[in-house]
Formats: sequence, structure tokens, C-alpha cells
Amino acid sequence: MRESNHGHHGENTARTREFNAFVAGASGRLLHAATLLTTEPAHRNPLAQALLTAALAHTYAHWDRLRGEDPYDVTRADLATRFARTAWRYHRGRGGVLSALTPQERLVVVLRLYEGVAEEQTGALLGLPEERIRAVCARSVSALRAAS
Repeated sequence: MRESNHGHHGENTARTREFNAFVAGASGRLLHAATLLTTEPAHRNPLAQALLTAALAHTYAHWDRLRGEDPYDVTRADLATRFARTAWRYHRGRGGVLSALTPQERLVVVLRLYEGVAEEQTGALLGLPEERIRAVCARSVSALRAAS
């Protein structure tokens, strides 16, 4: 390992402090969202924790380039796309409240209903038209009502 450049040391600690404050404030809610996606039990959620850790690492790596973007939104977007890319791993529900839904349906429900992300943003994030987001959301809510 090479010696760190002492000129950047102050910046890095401030950045780390800011990031740690963000994590302290946001990680509980983000972990809950991730756990809803993976359908793991809240007390045993290694997949959700891994998803969140990867998303937080991505946010930390881009921290200096956020330029006024909300780090919560950035982390949530990364978490969502990361989940979507690996959704095949989560196909079988693990007993969580959203187990009856497919991974894509879970993603739409968590973003729209739990996180309150607008249809337009959800569609943009998942590469789907708004009508499709609306339809998936309606179908999912019906499926959840039928399952409960």
C-alpha cells in the first residue's frame, strides 16, 4: 500500500464523516426495503444486507460526484437496479410479506408503495413505461390482498 497523500486527509475524513452520518440515518429504512425485496425474515436477511452493502459502497465511491443529488435516492436506485440485475436469485419467495409476488412485482411495489417513488421515476429506473408500472402495481396489490 502506498502512503496516503496528507493533503487529502482532511477532505477524506470529512467525506467519511458525512457518509457515516448518511448511513446512520438511512440504512435502517434501506435495509427494510431490501429485505422486502429479498423476502427474507427481518432477523435473518444476509441477501438484503449484501444488496445494501454493495449499494452503499457504490454511493460512497461516487460521494464526491453527487453534486446535490440526494444520496438516499442514489443508493435506492443502485439497490433497485442491482436487485433487478440479480432477480433470478430471488425468484423463490422466502416467506416474507411479498413472497407471493415475482421479483419485478416486488420491486415495483417497494419503490411505489413503500418508498413512494413516482410512477414516472419508477418506470425510468426499471426501463418500463408508466402504464406498465401502474398495471404491475395494481395486479400486485390484488395478489397481496388475495394472499392475506
